[in-house]
Amino acid sequence: MGCLFAIFAGVFPRLALFIVWVVRPAFVDAAFDTWIWPLLGIVFFPFATLLYVIFYTPGVGLVGWEWFWVVVALIFDLAHMVASAFQQRARAR
Repeated sequence: MGCLFAIFAGVFPRLALFIVWVVRPAFVDAAFDTWIWPLLGIVFFPFATLLYVIFYTPGVGLVGWEWFWVVVALIFDLAHMVASAFQQRARAR
């Protein structure tokens, strides 16, 4: 089951984050104070939000290499958005 979730997290980060939110809402509630931030994370930065929720330690937060991986995921999310915009622009021509 863990390997299946890892595959979903890599291929479908929005779905994986939604599954974590439904199955273990305590993880998301511990990482965020309100429901708006994870919802915005699902829409705009799904992979970074998923890693933030997974790496978050209650009472400690994120430290060291955990922040590195969240930033790498954020870069992946931004690269995906930019690539989608360029592809859309090329299709419009």
